[in-house]
Order: sequence, then C-alpha cells, then structure tokens
Amino acid sequence: MWHGKKKTYIAAAILLVVTALATVIVVKSAFQIGTTPTVYVGVTYGGNSVAEAKQLIDKVKGYSNLFALQSGDLQRDFKAVDEIGDYAIDAGMYFLPYFGNYVEATFSAWLDSAKQRWGTKLLGIYHSDDLGGKMLDDYSKFTDVETGNTIGKTRYGDIVVEKPNGVVIHYELNGEINLLEPTQEHPDGVYSTYYPNGSVTVKQSNVKPSTSYQQLANQRPFRDQNETAARFISRNQQDIGNLKNSTTVFSSDYALYWFDYKSGYDVMLTQLGWNISLNQQIALCRGAATAQGKDWGVIVTWKYNSPPYLDSGSEVFNQLKTSYEAGAKYFLLFNFYEEGTSNPYGTLGEEHFQALENFWNNVVNNSGVVHGSVEADSVLVLPQNFGGGLRWRTDIVWGVFKPDETSGQLWDLLQQSLNAHGLKLDVAFEDLDNPVSGKYSNIIHFSD
Repeated sequence: MWHGKKKTYIAAAILLVVTALATVIVVKSAFQIGTTPTVYVGVTYGGNSVAEAKQLIDKVKGYSNLFALQSGDLQRDFKAVDEIGDYAIDAGMYFLPYFGNYVEATFSAWLDSAKQRWGTKLLGIYHSDDLGGKMLDDYSKFTDVETGNTIGKTRYGDIVVEKPNGVVIHYELNGEINLLEPTQEHPDGVYSTYYPNGSVTVKQSNVKPSTSYQQLANQRPFRDQNETAARFISRNQQDIGNLKNSTTVFSSDYALYWFDYKSGYDVMLTQLGWNISLNQQIALCRGAATAQGKDWGVIVTWKYNSPPYLDSGSEVFNQLKTSYEAGAKYFLLFNFYEEGTSNPYGTLGEEHFQALENFWNNVVNNSGVVHGSVEADSVLVLPQNFGGGLRWRTDIVWGVFKPDETSGQLWDLLQQSLNAHGLKLDVAFEDLDNPVSGKYSNIIHFSD
C-alpha cells in the first residue's frame, strides 16, 4: 500500500517539475522570439568596415538585443547596410540604421525593400542627430521658401542671410549688421557695417549707405523665440516628411527635445555624458515624450573629448540603471572608431562591455528591478517656445539670443525643482496642443 502511494507521490512530483520546466522554457522562448521586448539594449557602430561591425555584433549579442549602425560612410552603401543588418538580425538582434543625408528616390526604394526583408526587426531609421544641439552650438542651415533666401546660423550666434540676387546680410550677436551688395560699379560688392546707434561705415570710398540700420534689422530672421521655434520645427518637418510616413523615426540630442518631438520625431535618445546632470536630461526628454505621447531612450556618449572619452564602466552602468528605473525604452552605448586606434571595438573598453552585460543580466532580466518604477509626479512648465540650452545659468537661447534675466530665472527655478523632486520631476512647455493637466499631481509654472 505504501509502495503504491510512494510511486504516486513520485509521479506527481515528476509531473510538477516537468510542468514547471516546460513553463519556464515556454516563457523564455516567448521572450526571445515570440513577443515584443519591453526595452531595447545595445551599442552603436560608427566605423566604416562591415567586418568590424560583425565583430562588434559577435561581442555583444549575448547581452543585448539592439544594434545601431551609426556610420557616416556606410550609410551611402546600401549593400553594406543590408549585410550588417542581416548579420545582426541573424544574431537575434533588432536593427536600427543611421541615415543623415540621402537621395530620396534611391533611399525610398531601399527602405521599402528593407521593411520587407526584416519586418519588425527593423526598428526604424535613425535620422540625423543633435538638431537642437547644433542650433545652440554649431552651424545650422535654413531656407526661406517665400523669399528663396538661404539662412545660416553660425556657431557664434550670428545669422547670415544670402539672397538670390547676391546680397549678403550678416547679423552679429552683438547687434552689428554687415551688408555686402554687388553693384555695377562694384561687382565684388559694397561692404558696409551698420551699428545699433545708427552710424554706418562703408569700406569703399565715395559710396553712400543704401539703407538704414532699422530697415536691415526689420529683415532679420529669428526676430523672437516664437518665430525661431516655428522655423526650426518647419525645417525639420520638411526634412523627415517622407520618412515619417514610412517608418518610425529616431534621433538623439542633448537639448531642445521638446522641439525635436514637435518636428515629428517618434523617438528621441537623450545623450548622457558631457558632464550634464543625469536627472535634468531625463526630466527634459521624458517630460517632452510624456506630454507629446512619444517614446524616449538614452544613449551614453562621451564625457571627455580625448581618451578614454566615455565615463567609467561603473558610472555607465549606473546611468543605464537609473534611466531604466525612470522608464526609458531604448538604451545605447555610443561607439566611435578613431583612425589609428588599436582597439578593435573603437572607444568601447572592456569595462563598458562589462557594464552593458551587467545591465542586461542584473537589471533588464532581473524581476527585482522594476522598469519605470520611478515615475514623475511633478512637472515644471516652462514658457512657450523658450529655447534655452539650460546647461548653465547664462546659456545661450536658441543659439541666436543672449541670455537675459528671464532665462536666468528659469534656470534657477529648474535647479530648485530638481533639488526638490529629483528623478520624479519632468519638464514641459506651455503648449495648447500638448497640455500636461491630468498627467501629474503637481504642476509648477514659471509664473508661480
């Protein structure tokens, strides 16, 4: 009798073990091949070699599920992009190729074939980067469709307008205006400088000024922040219009995320590094994404402009983990292949790979760490179309306006709000199309 019961108990125990194992296998298999991941984790490749890209894929495929091809050279070689994409997807990863400038006709044909080739394994297109950052700190080009004027914003905050008739107007950040006018007598142009006090100097002798300071000032583009925001958004919408209708559009930036999203980007990756506050970067990017119903992520980039470039492995891990807890969906380590480097993996060192593996195993695949567990319950709402860089109190505004008392007060309020609420703070902007009411228990307005 006892032997019979014993056999029954053993059989039941075996059945339970088998059932449990089967359940684990099914769940694991579903996570790997049958379900859409909750988060995407990986690295970028910025070199120009298909073989190197494959080598990097082999290095990280055991602890990542995303490979971003971020190569300025290879973006022009569709065959190379296909080969790398095939290799990444065969390794069980999702693929995100970068394209900056491209010929629309040939690119559209390639994108159609890529979507058929890879299906949902093609996450989208990583289009350009640093749009907000370039507006603040670098050269940025615009075209006025009504006048045909080409407008250049320089890294010094100046504005250069080139008219179809050859006239060039150079608006300096200090208020001076330089004018170059081709004439029959002076085909190379009459060069004049107009000063805010109304005085004028003309380089050529016996030539009178053709206009006044105020008349030139009235023609200045980017006259205020509303117009500047509108130009920024309109230009970017035109640049990604066809792409937006075909796939999910990604980019990365270190400032002005709100306006990147307004331009039509679906996913913005906030750049972590550059000695900018992690909590502030998350608050700005997550706040913009939440208000506008978009996804967001992080890309860990350089802390230094010379070797070792990236932060330590432990700090990289902490940045990834904090971002995960804050709800980021995409996680990338930026990788650049410097000419002459002896490291086969570019600027990524072994400590960075270990940080990524640690993040994958002990955070992403650890049920004890909850994705999005740190939710924002407070939001700081900044004035509509305010384009301050917000990296320091006297940071430039939209790249073309000097900081003023208001921008300094906004910086102070941002720092006070971050100190009070930490990672539970988001930052948004006054915008009738994207209200924040009902999304947060505590709303902080500048006017308060």
